[in-house]
Amino acid sequence: MTSERVIYCHKCGSVMAPAEIGGRLRDVCPNCGFVLFRNPVPGVGALVELEPGIVLIQRGQPPFVGAWALPAGYIEEDESAEQAAVRECREETGLEIELIELFGVYSFPEGPVQSGIIIFYRARPIGGEIQAGDDAQAVDVFAPDALPENLAFRTHREVLARWVERVRRGPHVPSHNVVIRRARREDDARILQLLRLIPANATMTDVEAEEAGQRLAECLTLDVLVAEIDGQVGGFIALSYVTALSGLRVLIDDMAVDPDYQRHGIGAALLEAAIQQTDQRGASQLIVDTSRGDEAAREFYRACGFQDGVSAPLRIR
Repeated sequence: MTSERVIYCHKCGSVMAPAEIGGRLRDVCPNCGFVLFRNPVPGVGALVELEPGIVLIQRGQPPFVGAWALPAGYIEEDESAEQAAVRECREETGLEIELIELFGVYSFPEGPVQSGIIIFYRARPIGGEIQAGDDAQAVDVFAPDALPENLAFRTHREVLARWVERVRRGPHVPSHNVVIRRARREDDARILQLLRLIPANATMTDVEAEEAGQRLAECLTLDVLVAEIDGQVGGFIALSYVTALSGLRVLIDDMAVDPDYQRHGIGAALLEAAIQQTDQRGASQLIVDTSRGDEAAREFYRACGFQDGVSAPLRIR
């Protein structure tokens, strides 16, 4: 994707010139030193499930006028991703929705228009009346096996393909009482119990578990988040922070969900919290070692936007 050249500095108005900063050619002001970082813009989309299938809008504005897409748009500076998804759906379809689960995070560095990251949520209607609004010229509901051929945007096509596959596998039962929070000392025993569910830890000895517990209690560079469901810890994600010459990196060291809570959106909720944590720390990438999980875990990470490979990155900014 090509972007327009910036001629004048945003701060002092001087003519900017290209210079290598952080291993990339960027626009730099020779007068005041201002560096223009071109970061991806965050957006959201909603997979609104309504009999007999999924709600799509027909675009009325460029790009892809006349093509079908999910209700989606950019996040405003004063709203959360969840609020933006609800708002965009209301504006484009007339429906008030309730978000069920985070369904995927995708990057689109190729555009159109500009580079971005889009967060998709599964949702259900709870009010309103379905009608085209905002920049949509039509809105309709399509069965999983009868989606329109002219679907706009690569990310929308990919997430809809995942949704169709999910429907074919059977119903998904969401959990409505999930709280993601930082781990407390009283959670340690439960976290160590869940740690053994990771395939790479299947043969963990009691001594190794004790050492892991000590690291959990003492390691200052480790950040552990847990998913609490009705007072019970059903999953966790452990993050560690590494400072490299090119910036901060966040690693997913371990992540596990109790089998009783799998397919309830727990893993997606934990990953969303990790992405938010990564962004708040100013890190550019969230990285996971996929060799520690099984094929189902690798498919989950791919579906959430991580690249293929043993050390799979998800670019945040």
